[in-house]
Amino acid sequence: MVFSSHLFLFYFLPLALGVYYVLPRGRRHLALTLLSYLFYGWADPRFLLLLVGTTVVDYAAALAIARRTPWSKGPVEALAVGGERSGFQRAAIVLSIASNVGVLAFFKYFNFAADSYAHLAASMGLAESVVTPARIVLPLGISFYTFQSLSYTIDVYRGHARATRNLIDLACFVSMFPQLVAGPIIRYSDVADQLASRTHTTTKFARGVTFFALGLAKKVLLANPCGKVADVLFDTPGIGAMDAWYGAVAYAFQIYFDFSGYSDMAVGLGLMMGFMFAKNFDSPYRSASITEFWRRWHLSLSTWLRDYLYVPLGGNRRGRGRTYVNIAIVMLIGGLWHGAAWTFVVWGGIHGALLIAERARGKRPLLGDGVPRGVNVAFTFVLVTVAWVFFRSADLRSALEYCRAMMGMGPTAAPAGVVRGIVYQPYYIVTMLVCAGVTWLSPQTWDFTRSLPTWKVAWATAILWIAMMVLSTQAYNPFIYFIF
Repeated sequence: MVFSSHLFLFYFLPLALGVYYVLPRGRRHLALTLLSYLFYGWADPRFLLLLVGTTVVDYAAALAIARRTPWSKGPVEALAVGGERSGFQRAAIVLSIASNVGVLAFFKYFNFAADSYAHLAASMGLAESVVTPARIVLPLGISFYTFQSLSYTIDVYRGHARATRNLIDLACFVSMFPQLVAGPIIRYSDVADQLASRTHTTTKFARGVTFFALGLAKKVLLANPCGKVADVLFDTPGIGAMDAWYGAVAYAFQIYFDFSGYSDMAVGLGLMMGFMFAKNFDSPYRSASITEFWRRWHLSLSTWLRDYLYVPLGGNRRGRGRTYVNIAIVMLIGGLWHGAAWTFVVWGGIHGALLIAERARGKRPLLGDGVPRGVNVAFTFVLVTVAWVFFRSADLRSALEYCRAMMGMGPTAAPAGVVRGIVYQPYYIVTMLVCAGVTWLSPQTWDFTRSLPTWKVAWATAILWIAMMVLSTQAYNPFIYFIF
C-alpha cells in the first residue's frame, strides 16, 4: 500500500485516524500496531512473519542486555555509557546484530550473490556447472525496519536507551506505518519518551495535514512527471547529449521529490498521531560540496551509518589513511544498502571517492573556497546528477552508455528523435522549471509549516485537492524507495 493511492487516502487513512482517536490512550499503541501490520501485509501477508520475528528477537535481546525479563519488578534502568559488558550481554547483542543482518542479507542479497557467481562462472567457461537457484522475493521496507529495530538493541547496549518491558510499545515503534516501508529511519531513543507520553493538539494535527499535503504534492505533481521523462530517456538508445542531461536532471528531481515527499508525508502522519519525527532532508541540492550534501541528504540514513558503522570502525581517530578507508567502507555499504546490484556499489564508490577527495582538502569544496558559492552548488549538483545515472541504470553497461551519451560520444538512433516529441512537451518543461524553483528558491516544508496563518492553510488545502485530482488521472505512480 502506498500513500499516493486512493486505497490509502480514502479508506485506510480515515480508518486509522478514526480508530486511533476513538480508542482510549492505553489502547492506541496496540491499535496502531495492528493497523501497521494491515498496512504492511496488504501486498503479501507472509512477510509479516519477518517483521514480527525481528521485533520479538530484539525485544528479548534488549531485555537480556539489561538483565531483565518481561516479569521483572522495578524500573529498567539504562546501562552505564562506556561501562563493561558481560559475556552474556555481548552474546545478546551479537544475536540481535546477526539475526537482523542475516535476514537482511539473505532476502536482499541472495539473488545478487547467485547472479554474480553465475556470471563469474560463465566468464571462466563453467556455466554448465552452475545450478540456477530459486529466486528470493524482496520484502518491502526490510532495509528500513531492520536498521530501525537494530538501532534499539545497540542503543540499549551502549546505554543510550532503556530496554522496554512493553512488547506492544516496541512493536509499535518498529512497525509504525508512516515510516515502515520507506523511512525515515527512526531511532528508539528519539521516540521513547513520546511512546510513554505525547500531546495531541489541533495545532500539531493541522501541521501534520499540511506536511502531508505538501509531501503528496511533491510526489504527484513533481516527482511523477519527472520520473516519466527519466524513464523514457533512460530507456531510449541513441539519445543526444542534451537529451541525456535532460533525462539525468529529471531523475535527480524525481528521486529527490519522490523521497522527500514521502518523508514529508511520514512526518505529517506522525504529527497527526502526536509523534514528532526528525527531519530527513535539508535542501540537499543547495549543497556546495559532497560533504555538505551528505549532511543534508537522507539524514536518518547518513547519521545511522555514521553512528553505527563509521564511528565503530574508528571514524577519523586512527590517522588519515584509516579515515579514508572507513569512508570508503561506509559509502560502499551505503550503496549496497540501497540495492543489490553493482550499479549501487559504483554509486556508493563515486560518493566515497568524492568525500575522500574533499577530506584530503580539509573538507573544502573541490573547486576551492575562492569560487562563488553558487558555482560550487552547481558543480556539486552536476557531480551528484552524474552519480545518479549509476543509481538509476539497470546495469553497469547501460550506465556507461548513458554517460557516454551525456558526453556526446554515443551513437545516435532514429527513436531518439521520436521521444523528443514526448519529453519536451510544455507540461514536462514547466514541471522541470517548477522543480528547479522549489529546489533552489522555496522554503523547506519544516520552515513553511512552523506557523499556519489562514492563507497557508488555504494554499495547502488547494494543493492537496489538486494533487488528489491529478492522482486520479495518473497511471504512472511508482515509489522509488519502496524497492529498498
